Amino acid sequence: MMMNKQKFIDKFIAAFMLLALFKVIGIVTQLFHESFWSVVGTLGIFLIVAFIILLVITSLKDKEQNNRNSAGRKGSGSSSFYLENSLFDRIRSKYEELAEKYIAENDYKKAARVYMNLLQDNYRGAKTLENGGFYNEAAVVYLKKLNNKSDAATCYEKAKQYKKAIDLYKEMEQKEKVGDLYKEINDLKNAHHYYQIVADDYTINNQMVKASLVYRKKMEKAEEAQKVLLKGWEEDRDAFNCLNNYFANIFDVKKLEFEIKHLYQKTPTHKKITYLEALKYEFKKDPELHTVTRNIAYEIIAEKVATRSEIVNELKYFNPDDEVILKDISRFKTGRNKMFRN
Repeated sequence: MMMNKQKFIDKFIAAFMLLALFKVIGIVTQLFHESFWSVVGTLGIFLIVAFIILLVITSLKDKEQNNRNSAGRKGSGSSSFYLENSLFDRIRSKYEELAEKYIAENDYKKAARVYMNLLQDNYRGAKTLENGGFYNEAAVVYLKKLNNKSDAATCYEKAKQYKKAIDLYKEMEQKEKVGDLYKEINDLKNAHHYYQIVADDYTINNQMVKASLVYRKKMEKAEEAQKVLLKGWEEDRDAFNCLNNYFANIFDVKKLEFEIKHLYQKTPTHKKITYLEALKYEFKKDPELHTVTRNIAYEIIAEKVATRSEIVNELKYFNPDDEVILKDISRFKTGRNKMFRN
């Protein structure tokens, strides 16, 4: 059993020394391709790692020597398994500590190398570079090692590498984001081209409010925004929200009053209840709108009350301070109930 453990350690050391030889050869080769200080940095990390591994192996060998007698009673298989797992767990733990040490020292590039080269964790390596502000380097890792276009595009955007970010967003078909970045570099022609595609997609999918927001907020075309909302109202494509937003975008009270009257005149019977719901919001906006909204509300309620008696409850929204109206509503309901009983 003890011989098996010793053989394992000896083999591990031999393999490590062989790996070290290859690493040294690789570092020497690097001298012909990279700067001197870059190679020195790589060599420094390697020497630290080598020292850590040798410390772990020595520690484990001492522990095995001390536990030699008890290990014999537990069986060779479990002891060997414990040795191997303990060795690799300790080495991994040391790598983690080394990476955390570099991060604490704000040496994010070295920490990233530990994560990627020693812990084989490319994502944490990329994230470490990103957190350290090395956005271009992080983008390359996200893209080449992880095939993560989304995070790569975000990093290129942070690095102000807008052309590269735009190409990635195009590949991912994030058209609104493409428009945003073209706008960022003041290429309004291309920005509006992609915004128009987005607005058209929203319109086709009956998302008229979202389409209007693209026109208003992204393209600064207030009239086009109102047109698409009016289209949604007239064609029953999210009608209430379209009407509500249409009114919300009119800031002049006199003009809003005119539009409330004008649109009501063209409202078909089957949409008047929806119009009534929208009027509740307009009534609260400004005292100048009380008369027009209340009169239209009364007209709709009077028209619908024969088939929908509960609609009289809507009167209270247009007379919030009138206690008499509540009593009238109550008397109306009582009288109507008596009529049906008789």
